[in-house]
Amino acid sequence: MSESVTQLDRAFAALADPTRRGLVAALAASDATVSELAEPYDMSLQAVSKHIKVLEDAGLVTRSRDAQRRPVHLNAAAFGAMTDWIERYRREAEARYRRLDALLQTMDDQTPKDAA
Repeated sequence: MSESVTQLDRAFAALADPTRRGLVAALAASDATVSELAEPYDMSLQAVSKHIKVLEDAGLVTRSRDAQRRPVHLNAAAFGAMTDWIERYRREAEARYRRLDALLQTMDDQTPKDAA
């Protein structure tokens, strides 16, 4: 399995958890510390840190050091890879639906009008 497929698997698995999706949503608005991210949740800082670690391992977020703060940043490039993957299958599904619509239209055009 290629590294990009493995990374994609990790990203989708990480986002399967509603808490992690909430953390990503918060980080989409702005960078934040673990303490700031933990505020709306009824869980320990350690638990939130574990969620962030999963997101970090999946390549969805990064951490940096800014003086005394350690902000967490959203990695937009990782979401681009996920979007590309989803878009590829969306286009394929749409093409199948267009072919089905064309077939059904052909069948409808060939149906005698007085048969109804």
